[in-house]
Amino acid sequence: MLIGIPKEVKDHEYRVGMTPASVHSLTDAGHQVMVEDGAGFGSGIPNEDYVAAGAEIVPDAAAVYGRAEMVVKVKEPVASEYPLLKRGQTLFTYLHLAPLPELTDVLLEREITGIAYETIEDTAGRLPLLTPMSEVAGRMAVVVGASFLQKAHGGRGTLIAGVPGVPAGDVVVLGGGIVGLNAIKMAYGLGAFVTVLDTNLDRLREIDDLFHGGVTTLASNQYNLRASLRRADLFIGAVLIPGRSAPKLVTREMLSLMKDGAVVVDVAVDQGGCLETTHPTTHSNPTYVVDGVVHYCVANMPGAVPRTSTFALNNATLPYALALAKKGVLKAVQDDPGLELGVNTYRGHITYQAVADSQGRPYKPFKELL
Repeated sequence: MLIGIPKEVKDHEYRVGMTPASVHSLTDAGHQVMVEDGAGFGSGIPNEDYVAAGAEIVPDAAAVYGRAEMVVKVKEPVASEYPLLKRGQTLFTYLHLAPLPELTDVLLEREITGIAYETIEDTAGRLPLLTPMSEVAGRMAVVVGASFLQKAHGGRGTLIAGVPGVPAGDVVVLGGGIVGLNAIKMAYGLGAFVTVLDTNLDRLREIDDLFHGGVTTLASNQYNLRASLRRADLFIGAVLIPGRSAPKLVTREMLSLMKDGAVVVDVAVDQGGCLETTHPTTHSNPTYVVDGVVHYCVANMPGAVPRTSTFALNNATLPYALALAKKGVLKAVQDDPGLELGVNTYRGHITYQAVADSQGRPYKPFKELL
């Protein structure tokens, strides 16, 4: 198979779809890999490393999309990339289609086989390709939230850790999944007062055991959420429903309960966000203020730490890329029901129920299209 790795063009996105180690694994298995000139620079990977791994360096994205059977990326294509997508091509990347009807239109019109990292499941029902970036984003959420709490950045001027004689800051995490757990680890490690809300009581028990009662666990309901918002210095949205738009659990009216200068970091922004006031921002212009509350809603948070993120992501994606290249898409998907769940679009149809439901469009099971 001929595989193409373009340079990411989303604002301040420095990750790259494959490392030289991944390229070497594919070329060693007899496949061809094209890498756009400079695609790895943002992650500290020079062209020479890709060449040494067996890749061909091509001058631009048009060369990648124009020849590749399968394009491997990190982030969903942006508008400037839409015209480059070739009819019938396979696209293997994070797609997050639920809030992106325009991209969905393009994938359907071009009959792109869109395989989304974020909806692939393993045999235990976990999301193995979403997990590493969720770990990065959860840890980053506390770091960036603590930074924007500084008065010079628009925040309350609260130090998350506090100092002797002055209480630590209040960090509230909505959702106890991978993002939430990693946010809790960072906030707890910094010495903050940490509260987590989740509807899954078993998950709350696990968190309580993990932190030996040092983290306050609350059943997620309107009463507890409102009380938590009132005291939060930093609020982290970490809600995920795979493939589906995130539920708007915090309304504009509820936001008014928060202190002036409090910070919210909505990690769920990729799926539309879990606050009614959320809209995507970029690393160039990461925050905005609503009712005195600073919002950080960057849709590609891990792109700010590409050296860590690229290698963590490739650890997870490589086995799937190898299977797709070796067997072809149809055989690979038929052999792995979890990989089949990653197929969001195929032959002009939406093949992932949650995406179809979020956009109010028809859904067609993948198996019916074979």
